[in-house]
Parts: sequence; C-alpha cells; structure tokens
Amino acid sequence: MIEHRWHQDHDILEVEPHGPLQASDFSLLAEQVDPVLREQELLHGLLINGRHFSGWENFSALLSHFRFVRDHHRHVHKVAVLSDDSLLRLMPALVSHFVSAEARPFSLDQRREALEWLASPG
Repeated sequence: MIEHRWHQDHDILEVEPHGPLQASDFSLLAEQVDPVLREQELLHGLLINGRHFSGWENFSALLSHFRFVRDHHRHVHKVAVLSDDSLLRLMPALVSHFVSAEARPFSLDQRREALEWLASPG
C-alpha cells in the first residue's frame, strides 16, 4: 500500500509505502496523481517517505513501479527521499541518471527540512 498526502495546495506530493509494494499500488496512486497533473502539469516536489519501505511483492510490482516512474518523472521538479537506510539514501544519486528531477536524500528526522527544500525555488 502507498499512502499519499498533498502539501502546499497540491504542489508537493508525499508518498509513504507500507509493506511489500504491489502492482495495483501504482495504478491506485496514478488515479490520485494524474488528475492533478492534468490541471497543473508539474509538481514542485515529491517526498518519498521510506520509513516503512520493504521492497516489492514480486517482479510484476517492480515493473509497475518502473512504468509509473517512466510515465510521471517529467512532471516532478524535485524529489526528496526520507530514510535512514543506507541503500535507500543512495537512491537519489542512482535515480538522477534516469529522471529529470533533482533528487536529494534526507534522514528520517529531517522531514521538515525536506519539505522546505521541495518548496524552495530553483
């Protein structure tokens, strides 16, 4: 399951995965995100809260995740990843090669700083 919350009048999306991600999680998330993108075309930021991230249920779920990123990354200006897991904290450096958004890691206790960075111009 992927919980989501909007910040700053739908300008920043926070997502928080719980449990192994399923393929259906990404279609459900797209149902929430796509109408906003049709209206405003760009999200200033995406905050990925990795506190409860535990991977993918199966290969199909992983492929659905890749398709979601492929279909949406051009609509996001910045990505902040909250995690104390050393592997997840490397994610921004890895994804920067595949997405157009600027990405940056933050520790779990830096949620406020991450939201401030996402909201900042530039």
